[in-house]
Amino acid sequence: MEIVCPAGTPAALRAAVKAGAHTVYCGFNDETNARNFPGLNFDRAEMREGVEFAHAHGARVLVAINTFPRAGSQSVWHRAIGDAQAAGADAVILADAGLLDYGARSYPELRLHLSVQAAAANADIINFYADTFGVKRVVLPRILSVPEIAVINAETEVETEVFVFGGLCVMAEGRCSLSSFATGLSPNMNGVCSPASHVEYIDDNGVLNARLGGFTIHRTAKDAPAPYPTLCKGCFSAGGQTGHLFEDPVSLNAEQLIPQLQKAGVTALKIEGRQRSKSYVAQVVRNFRAAVDALEAGTPLPEGMLARLSEGQAMTTGAYKKTWR
Repeated sequence: MEIVCPAGTPAALRAAVKAGAHTVYCGFNDETNARNFPGLNFDRAEMREGVEFAHAHGARVLVAINTFPRAGSQSVWHRAIGDAQAAGADAVILADAGLLDYGARSYPELRLHLSVQAAAANADIINFYADTFGVKRVVLPRILSVPEIAVINAETEVETEVFVFGGLCVMAEGRCSLSSFATGLSPNMNGVCSPASHVEYIDDNGVLNARLGGFTIHRTAKDAPAPYPTLCKGCFSAGGQTGHLFEDPVSLNAEQLIPQLQKAGVTALKIEGRQRSKSYVAQVVRNFRAAVDALEAGTPLPEGMLARLSEGQAMTTGAYKKTWR
């Protein structure tokens, strides 16, 4: 299976390729991608150079243009698609139906992938995108079990790509709206989720308060792991109970499910982490490349050493096993 790896910077792209990534995904340094943060992403020259480097080492590059255009500003997103094609990108990752239509009509030779933000969770909608816009691959949302993925693959010819490691984020608009409310910036339209500029940590008599946009998201005891205050992973009180009502602040790690995902017909395994360092990217890529190579060779999967790279120093298989059922 194909390993699809994050690259938030040109240095991370080179590290991922050298570590054995089959494919790297990245974005331009503007609001056209869902990881629009200072110091991250690529200008146009860097994108061309990154694609050239990847191709020279036998790797592919996907450009994420996966936010939703603001009314009256579609030209910004249209230009990004054209620039990705001009840079030699192997595909663009799109979520908005209007952008898919524009890409299919304007650049028919450019391969289109459907972003996880489109939330395509059944074969009917996936086939619609394929028939209407020529989409070749869909990134499945992180809400599906392995048997559900197998059912989808049995009913579509479109390639499927699934997340296997990194931030456990569903990226549904309802919850992203919480972040928009707290900070005034939209993850889905501006590409800014829980921006660091709106984060503060306050010591309150030995208890650490993590705040986002003035709202307390977590309270952790002294010496306890303090997760980053992403609002949908916050600790809430409701109905007399306190807990992580939406998502736990932990990392997805499905490396031991790789054989099942292969049997389910998955084409590509995606690693989240464009905000991470090049050393993080290299270590995770090496681990998953070793696992995929072992699977192809018919040897046991190596034991992972990814715990210390996880969010909150804890990991889960998330919706793949749907333990709440």
